[in-house]
Amino acid sequence: MPPAGRRLKLAWPAASATPAMLKIAFASDDRIAVNQHFGAARGFAIYAVDGERAQLIEVAEFPAAAAAGNEQILPAKIATLAGCAAVFCLAAGASAVKRLIAAGVPPIRLDDEAAIEPLLKEISRAIREGGISWVDQALRQDKDAARFERMAADGWEE
Repeated sequence: MPPAGRRLKLAWPAASATPAMLKIAFASDDRIAVNQHFGAARGFAIYAVDGERAQLIEVAEFPAAAAAGNEQILPAKIATLAGCAAVFCLAAGASAVKRLIAAGVPPIRLDDEAAIEPLLKEISRAIREGGISWVDQALRQDKDAARFERMAADGWEE
């Protein structure tokens, strides 16, 4: 358990994963709604989302002292989101936004609290049909990464 918080990883069998799968994080203290500012978030619900479904795969919680907007906890929170295509939150400070973008996890700021389930359905639809720019970009990046991994595995010479 990292000193800054605790993480619970849930299993999603590899056989049920699809190539077009994204990890998405939601700043939430109840795992039902996006209801937290990134820097002050008490927790994150992390889902694996594909074109057909979404499944909770990880929950990260941070102690109240760490969630008080403390700049020193930002690296731990950002490390928790490694591999996520985005993080939904109500707000994020300039320092957090800069660090999230550098880590490849764009923050998606909502104007008001929103239930997670409809957001997951919207993301799943965008994976199937396109139309949300950050989802389209994340899928392109995944395809590029997979292509380079295949090239490395096959070996190539100049």
